[in-house]
Amino acid sequence: MEKNERSTTIPGKEKEVDIINIKGIEDIGYVQPDSIFLNSLTPEENTQCQHGLYFQDGERRVDYILTYHIKKPSSSRSNRQSSRFTDNAFTRSLRRGTARLGRPPPPQPRGDPEVASQDHSMDYHEDDKRYRREEFEGNLRDMGLELEKDEDTKTPGVGFVKIHAPWHVLCREAEFMKLKMPTKKVYEVKQCSGVGAKINTLVNKATEPLHPNVEENRAQNVKHLSYAFSREKQHLFDLSDRDSFFDSKTRASIVFEVLKRTKCTKAKYSMGITSLLGRGVYTAAYPLHDGDVDGENVEPNDRKLLYEEWASYSVFYKYQPIGLVRKYFGEKIGLYFAWLGLYTQMLIPASLVGVIVFLYGCATVDNNIPSMEICHPRNNITMCPLCDRACNYWKLKEACGTARASHLFDNPATVFFSIFMALWAAMFMEHWKRRQMRLNYEWDLTGFEEEEEELKDHPRAEYELCVMQKSLKKEHKTQKTEKEKLTCRDRLPAYMTNIVMMLLMIGVTFAIVFGVILYRISITAALHMSNNPTTRSNVRLMVKTTAAIINLVVILILDEVYGAVARWLTVLEVPKTDKSFEERLIFKTFILKFVNAFTPIIYIAFFRGRLVGRPGSYLYVFESYRMEECAHGGCLMELCIQLSITMLGKQLIQNNLFEIGIPKLKKLIRYIKSKRRSFQEEEREKKLQRYETDHFLEPFAGLTPEYMEMIIQFGFVTLFVASFPLAPLFALLNNIIEIRLDAKKFVAELRRPVAARAKDIGIWYNLLRGVAKVAVIINAFVISFTSDFIPRLVYQYMYSPDGSMHGFVNHTMSYFNVSDFQDGKEPMDPHHLGYQVEMCRYKDYREPPWSNTPYVVSKEFWAVLAARLAFVIVFQNVVMLMSDIVDWLIPDIPKDISLQIHKEKILMVELFMKEEQGKMQFIDSMTPCDGKRRNNHAPIARSRSIPHTHSHTHANNF
Repeated sequence: MEKNERSTTIPGKEKEVDIINIKGIEDIGYVQPDSIFLNSLTPEENTQCQHGLYFQDGERRVDYILTYHIKKPSSSRSNRQSSRFTDNAFTRSLRRGTARLGRPPPPQPRGDPEVASQDHSMDYHEDDKRYRREEFEGNLRDMGLELEKDEDTKTPGVGFVKIHAPWHVLCREAEFMKLKMPTKKVYEVKQCSGVGAKINTLVNKATEPLHPNVEENRAQNVKHLSYAFSREKQHLFDLSDRDSFFDSKTRASIVFEVLKRTKCTKAKYSMGITSLLGRGVYTAAYPLHDGDVDGENVEPNDRKLLYEEWASYSVFYKYQPIGLVRKYFGEKIGLYFAWLGLYTQMLIPASLVGVIVFLYGCATVDNNIPSMEICHPRNNITMCPLCDRACNYWKLKEACGTARASHLFDNPATVFFSIFMALWAAMFMEHWKRRQMRLNYEWDLTGFEEEEEELKDHPRAEYELCVMQKSLKKEHKTQKTEKEKLTCRDRLPAYMTNIVMMLLMIGVTFAIVFGVILYRISITAALHMSNNPTTRSNVRLMVKTTAAIINLVVILILDEVYGAVARWLTVLEVPKTDKSFEERLIFKTFILKFVNAFTPIIYIAFFRGRLVGRPGSYLYVFESYRMEECAHGGCLMELCIQLSITMLGKQLIQNNLFEIGIPKLKKLIRYIKSKRRSFQEEEREKKLQRYETDHFLEPFAGLTPEYMEMIIQFGFVTLFVASFPLAPLFALLNNIIEIRLDAKKFVAELRRPVAARAKDIGIWYNLLRGVAKVAVIINAFVISFTSDFIPRLVYQYMYSPDGSMHGFVNHTMSYFNVSDFQDGKEPMDPHHLGYQVEMCRYKDYREPPWSNTPYVVSKEFWAVLAARLAFVIVFQNVVMLMSDIVDWLIPDIPKDISLQIHKEKILMVELFMKEEQGKMQFIDSMTPCDGKRRNNHAPIARSRSIPHTHSHTHANNF
């Protein structure tokens, strides 16, 4: 097969068109040089090659883009003109030819030798990158891909490599990747009948306005039978329109698979596309979006439809077009948005119940006997000081507002709501498993787990590099460089990085808790010394709020730090595959961020007020700062304040503001830098090509940040929901905005990600189950130890004279003789409201000072403690048993989906059995009765079916 290469320049145009005439294969249809040349002469360069979505010929579609940096000319304008003159069509063709042969291009003429000597080092690195690019691109051509470069763009300093996958490459890679494609065989999807069908019909009619105007979201009565693509069985598929058989998402994923397997070996170690991107040989790699999303003359495309029916805030009340999302972005991203939509939908009943519980607390606050006793105007109980020296005695009725507010979240309905949310989490898990199986059936992913086992992930470039270095270490121990020593020595086993992570969590956790304690204690003492009576009366509220805001700021800062630390620890492990790297990174990031978000909350819920001591024998930090104690209404109100500020702050600042502001800021910076590098003003006003426009978009960073913020939110909704029943409502309102915000970001703000196949959400499901299990235990402890629910029950059924709550407040307080204060710790003013204070009260179960064992914990304390522990055990086991019952009652696979999957297998076997019979009949028709062939030269059809034994095996299975 001969190749003749010729170059021609179109009159009036600066760009050069290279025409490759390949003799002998024009008849097949791979290359049509005449049409290429004619299309290049169309007006306005064939409408700017259809806005940059096609090659210069206007026929071959751009499936992938590689970008690289173009070195700025460092000499004068005359040198630039000279280099432009010498870099003619012949030299460019010669460089391309030598690159294909694997030889370095001839040296180019240089200008001033002094300038050349000054830029020698920079030129060496640029030439090295250029040589690697040429070899890598040559290897891509050997793999069958077609490439076209464009350096004369309106984006200065950036060169673009356009990649097109021809038909034979698409077929080869689709067979290798075992992509399931729809066959010609169509079957009817069985619809449910009876009462269920009528209910579904009524539901569909009622929810018709909620469905987007997308074909993929409408019910289909027929479905194409799908089968893994095979070049030997192309007759099974509808190939009448080859251009649309593989959509743009599939074409991009196929090219990406080729890029991952292709290596550049000019360096000391072979490098793939990941290493080439990391070393600056290429600056970016991405598939193209299908078109624009706004404008009057925008042609209809899937991206525009997604923008109108999914990413717009005006359709916030509608369902998501999940089918179209999967078609454009792939299964992995489609599953994320399907999960997020189901999670948001499930938050609706949880929000309604939470609001009802909150309203119940509001309705019963005036009838709550403990808060009525605290707020009674005749209440004359003198309480012990809240701090040393600066604080004075105070009346219990001053805590009236805190007691009434605590009842809003600490009432009998709280226990019911905790049980409800535990069952809600179990229902959510089961509902998602069923939804996931339905999507697997609709997206033809039912057998993907077997394919995933057979097609192991490719080893990461860093892992291959370390393996090569270790092999070189064994072969050349004496010639190993210091850089190699450091690289191989930096690889740590997983258990060591986990130990480092645990030590980091312990240290930072202790620092956060200790810092908050010091802040609360010092600010409380300072505010009590204020001369303003309003300030002294609102000390607790001011300290709680400001401490919660400080905690929020620390959490936001440490979230970014922990993300970098988790990646650093994972890189040190050098996992073998990308999947292993992603799972380890997700697990480490989740643990660090989870501990960071919930450390202050856990401290308030379970530790604050427990390590205080008593009057006359308080516990001190550094012998100066007294440990803080809870308000008389308990720490539940403070827990609610901390939880609400942290949750709302993370959602508003971190999840929404950062997601909107940072990408727009980065895009603006890149655009400003590009404008400064522009040579001519009129060049900036021209319309950019699609690959140039996508270059200015933010790179896709994966789904880990999106999942992470939702998993942390799921923790806020379930873990401490006993203290904050409105958490599901705020999560619902946030997610309604979050879905459209993420949709707009994916459609308009990010480069198009490479479509990835997935049949589930992976490790995130295990994390969700873990959080749901831990939530049952934590809520049991919150109800038992943080709230006053158990002490009220114990008093009502064991110590109340009339079985009511009258006298509960007095029952929970002990006496203290002020003469037992330590020296220097008593209040500066021993009087309160004009009289001498001899006894003060404090909240605890201790013997009075006149007993034989003063200030020792009383028997009431042990009774309450036993009841609390018993409640934890009973609550935990009952709720988990009910969750397991829900899990057992609801099947993971819907019955109709199970039947459809079974029907597909039978139809597939029948299809191949019919094909076998047709083949055998054809062979019999070509053979006469005597067993001799009728025509020795008659062609025998090549077998295009699976082996007979394979079909027979499948037939026996049914």
